[in-house]
Amino acid sequence: MSLLLEVHPDYPNRHSITNIVQCLRNGGVIVYPTDTVYAFGCDIYNNKALERVCRIKGIKMSKANFSFICSSLSHISDYSRNVSTPVYKLMRKSLPGPYTFILQATSTVPKLFKSKKKTVGIRVPDNRIALDILEELGNPLLSTSIPRDEDLLTYPTDPQVIYERYKHVTDITVDGGFGNNEESTVIDCTGEEPEIIREGLGVFEL
Repeated sequence: MSLLLEVHPDYPNRHSITNIVQCLRNGGVIVYPTDTVYAFGCDIYNNKALERVCRIKGIKMSKANFSFICSSLSHISDYSRNVSTPVYKLMRKSLPGPYTFILQATSTVPKLFKSKKKTVGIRVPDNRIALDILEELGNPLLSTSIPRDEDLLTYPTDPQVIYERYKHVTDITVDGGFGNNEESTVIDCTGEEPEIIREGLGVFEL
């Protein structure tokens, strides 16, 4: 049975974080807060969980443009390559924060997605709950924003509403308080110069 789990946004309870991480390690799919909108998340190394997230979003894994949510930039070399010194400095200056950086992927990424994927989105959210989950899990989460409300074209922000909507297809909805309704700013760093390809919550000057 799916669980709505309330967690203090500034002082997450360790027992709650442990339960969430255990769920992820067992192949669970969660809804969790970030510094932007609420998102679906799962362990990147659990293929069945990846497939579940794809089914929830209604897309094929080979076509997915999900982000890897990291606790810090220490994981960056595991999943991305050819990161120049200027790009690394840009990321270090901006993260944690509401930004997604598109980077050239290592061979690990297409193996995870069973695709020919050549890029990966990396995020380090400025959200204590998300960071505590990541630190205890020990590796990134695969993450994708929950869908917009079709009528209003905005993201649901109330955890109770989100839980009722997705309790039949997820295992835990982490209630970290009301979320934002604007996505992250996306910066493509795979070309010669970084390029903003989506304006979001983060104010960014290249």
